[in-house]
Amino acid sequence: MIEEFWLIPLGFVAGILGSIIGLGGGIIIVPVLTFMGFSPTLAVSNSLFAVFSNSVASTAMYARQKRIELSLGWKLGLMAVPGTILGAFISSDIAPDIFKILFALVLISSASYIFLKRKIEEKPVDVSNILLVFSAGASFFAGIISSLFGIGGGLIFVPLMVVALGISMKRAAPTSQFILMFASFSGLIVHSMLGHPDYYQALLLSIGAFVGGILGARLSLEIKENKLKIIVIVILLAAAIKLVIDSTGVF
Repeated sequence: MIEEFWLIPLGFVAGILGSIIGLGGGIIIVPVLTFMGFSPTLAVSNSLFAVFSNSVASTAMYARQKRIELSLGWKLGLMAVPGTILGAFISSDIAPDIFKILFALVLISSASYIFLKRKIEEKPVDVSNILLVFSAGASFFAGIISSLFGIGGGLIFVPLMVVALGISMKRAAPTSQFILMFASFSGLIVHSMLGHPDYYQALLLSIGAFVGGILGARLSLEIKENKLKIIVIVILLAAAIKLVIDSTGVF
C-alpha cells in the first residue's frame, strides 16, 4: 500500500494544472496511470474521483474570488449528467478509435481558433435558444467524454465557453471547474456501481488533487490571460496527439 503513495503527488500536480485551466487534471492522470500499467477502466474510474475532489476544492476558492458564471455553470453541468451516465456504461464495452480521432480534430480546431483569435472580449452571458441547444449537445458530448476517458469534460467546456460564448479564460476555467463537479460526480457514482474503481488508489489521487486544486486557484490569479490561453492551447494539442497515437497504435 505504501508503494502507491506516488499517487498523491500525481494528483497534486494534475490538480494544480487542472484547477488553473479548468480541465480537472484527468488529462494528466489517465495517461500516466495507463502508462504505469493500469487498465483503462481502472484508470478512468480512479481519475474521476480525483477530478471531483479537484473541482470541489477549486470551486470553493473560485467562488470566494467571484469568478464563476453560476447561471451558465448550472445549465451546462446539468446538461452533462445524462452523458456521464451513458459514458460510464459504455466505457468497458467500446474501443472508441474512430471517436478518438474525431475528438482530436475537435481539440485541434478549438486550439487553432483560440490561437488565431487575437482578443476575446468578456461579455455578459446571454444564452440564446439556438446557442442553448448547441450548448446542450456539447455538454452531453462532454459528459460522455468525462466518463468514457476520465478527463472530466473540461476539454469541451473551456473551448465552448471561450469560443462560442465569448467568456474570458479567467472566468471560463473557474466555471468549468464548477461544471466538473456535476460531470465527475455522476460519472464516478455509475462507475462505482459497476465496480470499476480501486477506492484506496482513488483516495490517494483525490487527496493530492484536492490540495492541488486550492493551490492552483490561488496561482491562477497571478497568470496573465495570454499565458493562460497558451497553456490551454498546448494542453489541447497534446491531448489531440495522445488520442491519435492511442487510436492508430503508432507507438
